[in-house]
Order: sequence, then C-alpha cells, then structure tokens
Amino acid sequence: MKKLTPVVYVEEIEPVLPFWIDRLGFEITAEVPEGDRLGFVILQKGDVEVMYQSRESVLKDLPQLADSPMGGTFLFIQVNDLDAIERALEGVEQVVPRRTTFYGADEIIVREPADNVVTFAAFGEETPSG
Repeated sequence: MKKLTPVVYVEEIEPVLPFWIDRLGFEITAEVPEGDRLGFVILQKGDVEVMYQSRESVLKDLPQLADSPMGGTFLFIQVNDLDAIERALEGVEQVVPRRTTFYGADEIIVREPADNVVTFAAFGEETPSG
C-alpha cells in the first residue's frame, strides 16, 4: 500500500471550501465540474489531502449506489500546532472542545459545513506508530 485519501461524499462541495481553504490554508489541486457546480475536488495542504465528491457526481458515475444512504464521515488529522488550528477554527461548531485524550493527544473536534466531524490532534514528543 502507498497512500490512503478519504473521499467525503456530500450533497454540495461549495459550502465546505471556505472551511478548508480560508480557515485552514488548503489549496484545490484538482477539480471536476458537474453542471454548474463542482462534482469533485481534491484539497491539499502539505502531505495532507482530502477529496470531496458530490452526490450528483457519484450517482452519475456509479448509479448502482443510488439507494445507498449518505453516511457521516469522521476525519482525524494530526497537526503540529493545535493553537494555530484552534484560532483558525474560531466560530466553527465544536463537537468536543479542546481536551487531552486517553491516548495522549491534545485535540479539538469540530463539525465542517457538510456536517462531517473533523478531529485535529497534536501529540507530544512521541507520535503514535501506525
């Protein structure tokens, strides 16, 4: 195996872009239109990458998924500077305010505009293996 990149399945991509681009500094590295909207987008910052695909785009490409429900996604992003992330996310809905976890992470859990949950976690000197 080489790489794992989540593809988050959403009704619309446009509402999530300010969360990733304006607040967190991600850049669009690829996009595919679907009519007058975005059907697919790749967002990247450094080595971290996330993809979003609209329901309309998925159903056009994979009609056999028409009866599949859209499910919520949980993303876990390891960061170096949680203070900077916390400042960038001021005003975003917090699912769990900043805390220290049983596995040694200092983390903040928020909800992005498409209602998916995103955890930002910083570890001390040691990072978990895996």
